[in-house]
Amino acid sequence: MPQFHTQTFTPMSGAGNPHLQTMLPRLIRRKLAFKPHWQRLDMPDGDFVDLAWSEDPAQATHKPRLVVFHGLEGSLHSPYAHGLIHAAAQRGWLGVVMHFRGCSGVPNRKQRIYHSGETEDASYFLHWLSMRYGEAPTAAVGFSLGGNMLACLLARQGEACRLKASAIVSAPLMLEPCCHHMEKGFSRFYQRYLLNLLKGNARRKLQTWPGSLPVELPQLRRIRRIREFDDLITAKIHGFQDALDYYRQCSALPMLPKITAPTLIIHAKDDPFMDNQVIPDITQLPANIEYQLTEHGGHVGFVSGTLRRPQMWLEERIPAWLARYLEHEV
Repeated sequence: MPQFHTQTFTPMSGAGNPHLQTMLPRLIRRKLAFKPHWQRLDMPDGDFVDLAWSEDPAQATHKPRLVVFHGLEGSLHSPYAHGLIHAAAQRGWLGVVMHFRGCSGVPNRKQRIYHSGETEDASYFLHWLSMRYGEAPTAAVGFSLGGNMLACLLARQGEACRLKASAIVSAPLMLEPCCHHMEKGFSRFYQRYLLNLLKGNARRKLQTWPGSLPVELPQLRRIRRIREFDDLITAKIHGFQDALDYYRQCSALPMLPKITAPTLIIHAKDDPFMDNQVIPDITQLPANIEYQLTEHGGHVGFVSGTLRRPQMWLEERIPAWLARYLEHEV
């Protein structure tokens, strides 16, 4: 049976509200604590993804590696991403954020973008990583959309997966219910925020590469929901019938039993982005998956400590859990 944990995260005093938890990291982790080493990786189809390393990877080939996959319209500058990369570097690991196409601030060239189940770029990067810099113990962490993507990758690769271990945080493992949830109550605030980021990125892409998306600027401006964006853009680009077809094919929850690598999954019950259908039936999970459901934490928040001495719980919990696989033979 998989392990199941509750009540192991204590929110910052006076900041247990899920919206405070979700937004606090942007105030606490505003600046990078290290100078990233940037590298562009050319993809087989003529496009590229940008990599942000904690240091020059050519000088750190002997170190354990931590790969971070960010969330929707995230990047190295997302607090959870650069915070975890810094925490990994403090342990002597080599950290890297693989930016999904178009998420590093530079529009990608091809029509193809990224989505919750698009695992080809991540698979190519992980293979390239070992070929370019040699074998070393490697783990991955996926946040939100990147967490669902990572779960899909782990399930699809099964025993062939190169990763020693993985962690998945605040992932919308059932995309359709989460999409419905984002259209209700205060969660609509987050939908507007994310949709504005999506539309801004799409606008820059169309201005740089005209005709590279299946919509033009006037149609893009009229989009009011993430589901519309996925109907008109994501689904059409990637060969799905519509948004619902995309959501149903790429939800990782039904795939979890196929994961064979040691994996930690963390959700908060009060996550304002999530529907409770993302919570798996732990009796159906394999023993290599450890599932942790906390009462509080918001969406990729998990801020503990005090206002004077805040603590980013994920930056302690995840490296400590991964250390047994990256620093010791198991």
